[in-house]
Amino acid sequence: MKTHRLLYGTSNKSKIRVMNDYVASLDIEILSLDDISTPLPDIDETGSSPLENARIKALAYYKALSIPVFSCDSGLYIDELPDARQPGVYVRRINGRRLNDAEMITHYASIAEEFGGSVTARYQNAICLVLSETAVYEYAGPDIASRRFKIVTKPHPTLHEGFPIDSLSVDIQSGMYYYDIGTGQEKYFAFNEGFAGFFKKALGL
Repeated sequence: MKTHRLLYGTSNKSKIRVMNDYVASLDIEILSLDDISTPLPDIDETGSSPLENARIKALAYYKALSIPVFSCDSGLYIDELPDARQPGVYVRRINGRRLNDAEMITHYASIAEEFGGSVTARYQNAICLVLSETAVYEYAGPDIASRRFKIVTKPHPTLHEGFPIDSLSVDIQSGMYYYDIGTGQEKYFAFNEGFAGFFKKALGL
């Protein structure tokens, strides 16, 4: 049995799977919101950056549940778009409406089409871990960010629920879909070193 049990503030099974891969070598057991029977708070993610949203979520879940919890958040940034059009933290919310996976694929494929068939993008990621009211750890460094990758117009036939942009994601160097050289998001994120390093430092592992 793992020594450290941490709640990951998400019900996204794909995100849980990826994070479990990142910390597989550590003495950490990750729970998801689906493992919690206590009523959960409605959280309004009003932050203007991934770190602010990660902090808002982690603190809200800790206040409601009083157990060690962490939350992550991402922002998508596309080189070809001006600041006013950057998705940023609103990757899934366009013009005030939350898109489903299919709608996201259509939306981001249309942006690629606008710029001749592809755009160059990157994810900026952040994490906030709350162990107690006085022990709050957060990080948004480059080692948990993604490498740059291409978003293209034609989706790969593979779709993992919760990660729709993966189906449009192409490795810049090889020109191959990430799903053809691996399993998608893990390939253009910074693998596990950054997240594992964060948990090692925060938990004293």
